[in-house]
Amino acid sequence: MLGRDDETRLDAAGIGAELGERATLVQFSSAFCQPCRATRRVLAEVAAMVEGVAHVEIDAEARLGLVRALGISATPTVLVLDAAGRVVRRASGQPRRADVIAALGAAV
Repeated sequence: MLGRDDETRLDAAGIGAELGERATLVQFSSAFCQPCRATRRVLAEVAAMVEGVAHVEIDAEARLGLVRALGISATPTVLVLDAAGRVVRRASGQPRRADVIAALGAAV
């Protein structure tokens, strides 16, 4: 799951869902997080607009081992993965649609 040389790489087994053909937006959320709901909408919209991009939401409380391994300290946290599962961008807080689209540029 975590690569050598401090390169973080995730796979379908690690996140519990298939990676997107071109990129994957991985969202770590928690049940009572209001910004997580808005983040879910933004990421789902972007994934629907850009061919080959998947959106995967992970319940941070249910996946504490993964949260700790990745150093996630707040929800929502979004990781942008390239087609090979490498983390190319990372951000905490509710993202703007334009920022998500720009971050995808580093992945595709």
